[in-house]
Amino acid sequence: MSRFSNLGHRLYTGEISYDFISRRRRWYLLSAILISISIIALLARGLVFGIEFRGGADFRAPAQVTSQSIAQLRAALDTSGVPDLREATVNTIGNSQVRVQTRTLDPTTEVPKVRAAIGQVVGVPADQVDYSLIGASWGGQITERALIALAVFLALVGLVIWAYFRNGTMSAAALVALGHDLILTVGIYALVGFTVTPATLIGVLTILGYSLYDTVVVFDKVRENVRDIRSSTTRTYSEAANLAVNQVLVRSINTTVIGVLPVAALLFAGAVILGEGPLKDLALALFVGMISGAYSSIFIATPLLAQLKERDPEMRKLSARIAARRAKEGRRASGEDGPAADLNVGDGALAGAPAMTVTTVGGARPVTVQAYGDGKRPQPQHRPRSQRKK
Repeated sequence: MSRFSNLGHRLYTGEISYDFISRRRRWYLLSAILISISIIALLARGLVFGIEFRGGADFRAPAQVTSQSIAQLRAALDTSGVPDLREATVNTIGNSQVRVQTRTLDPTTEVPKVRAAIGQVVGVPADQVDYSLIGASWGGQITERALIALAVFLALVGLVIWAYFRNGTMSAAALVALGHDLILTVGIYALVGFTVTPATLIGVLTILGYSLYDTVVVFDKVRENVRDIRSSTTRTYSEAANLAVNQVLVRSINTTVIGVLPVAALLFAGAVILGEGPLKDLALALFVGMISGAYSSIFIATPLLAQLKERDPEMRKLSARIAARRAKEGRRASGEDGPAADLNVGDGALAGAPAMTVTTVGGARPVTVQAYGDGKRPQPQHRPRSQRKK
């Protein structure tokens, strides 16, 4: 742990640094591949919507849950005499209740048959099997409201970041990172075939908030590092942004790991132990979104911000000025900074006197010295002060 803390200190002070910004093309390529896979999955497989979105019937009954309960309920639905129930969702709620979700059923002819079949398996009368019918129009309203909520959320995010940082470029980069996380999360749902429920929407909005939080932390450090960047002669905008990413890197890793561990436990419990239910839908959105949010904040949002800012004329001038200064320092260090300079020693230097070249200590440029005619240093005068030439 102390070694990891020492690494964080060295990253923060700039003693060691990984160049995230200049390698942005490889991050963009990786994200493009992941997004392409997500879009292909959405087009090829689509999303599996719950009955809250597509409409259907929901049945619940008290039962003593055993390991055979789900299989017995599926067999009872197949023999109930109601067609097209193979896609029904059967799960348990704790150890004392079962839940069955089916397509939209006729309330007079089909609902009584399904209630009777469920009651026979769990050992209760049919009238004790609760049911509710959800129309497709209500599911459409839920979908519409969910899309409106997402659009309002993204719009408010853009405005809040612009107001906080007074920087439209940061706002745009943060929205791109959020879109990246949203597409990846939805694509994973299409790949694994998990049902999209209202719990999924809650998870998506939660992970967008988490991703935004991580991005704001990085951007706040970038703003601190570039506060007087226009008058700097030591660091470009991209270098200051890269330093900011390195300074918050350990913090981002710690936060992500601590947040993902309990979510992974929820995902395991929902998908493996319970098998069905909103817990796994919520946990999957949180699990994918938190990892994607940490990735996009470091590898997408900040490199994109630096790339957009480097197109600014002032930042181009700054980069050119710093490049010229560094080139000049390089020439000085190699002893190639311009031609030799002439230096006349004393007022009595004679025309045509031999010259000698003196190389100063430290490898500086050579200096040509004009010596006296006899090549010797001037001797002191041993005459009385009153007879000395004035």
